[in-house]
Amino acid sequence: MSGIPDTHKDLLESTALMNVASLGPSGEPQVTPVWFGWDGEHLRFSITKARQKFRNLSRDGRVAVSIVDPQNPYRYLEVRGTVVRIEDDPTGAYIDEMAKKYLGQDKYPWAQPGDERKIVVIEPLRTSQMG
Repeated sequence: MSGIPDTHKDLLESTALMNVASLGPSGEPQVTPVWFGWDGEHLRFSITKARQKFRNLSRDGRVAVSIVDPQNPYRYLEVRGTVVRIEDDPTGAYIDEMAKKYLGQDKYPWAQPGDERKIVVIEPLRTSQMG
């Protein structure tokens, strides 16, 4: 069971950005907007190994995310959860899937040589919502 309320599941299929909050090495919060996917059980997003967010989540898997309705900024979904795994994405297939969803393009246009892509998989534990 995902724990996502039926009233807000549409946000998980939208092209809204997901703001991901993680904890830095000294406990300070760090927030980043990301493209995301939903598989009916887990939230997923792509990241490169060189990013601070990757280091944060590798060290401490506690995470909070918010998704604001692009049509109504007073309607949102907040999810608190845990990173259950970080998967390798050596071909960039997942970021290409996200480029298709968000840009309508088959390939992620900003790939850089040497990028080591990872897929962060989050299990929702608690939710709150507005609107």
